[in-house]
Amino acid sequence: MSPAIEDLFRAAAAARARAHAPYSGFPVGAALRDETGTIHAGCNVENAAYPVGTCAEAGAIAAMVAGGGRRIDAILVLGGGAELVTPCGACRQRIREFTEGATPIHVAGPDGLRRTFSLDELLPASFGPETLGGGR
Repeated sequence: MSPAIEDLFRAAAAARARAHAPYSGFPVGAALRDETGTIHAGCNVENAAYPVGTCAEAGAIAAMVAGGGRRIDAILVLGGGAELVTPCGACRQRIREFTEGATPIHVAGPDGLRRTFSLDELLPASFGPETLGGGR
């Protein structure tokens, strides 16, 4: 892994270690780098009322916005198991709000990077701020 991806991996791993996943037993961590180079991390937070849980990517995005960041330059999602843990559909759209299609979405497991996608690969022909006339 490149040093930039290693930094994201470490932050996502630290967040994943703090996840609140008592129902699924499936902790997830996410870390993103904003336009200033600052890394923001989040973890999944489950709730007994299942629909009100929060994904790790949503937590990282909220931390970025709260910290003053406005643009995602790269994001890494870290989950366990043998399969790739890519952002869910809702999180793909959340990511899209703060970036464009070429942005790298790194997917990792506990042993390291598994694959990198562009946002366009995960969310083709996406609906974004510019669709509504909102620019960046």
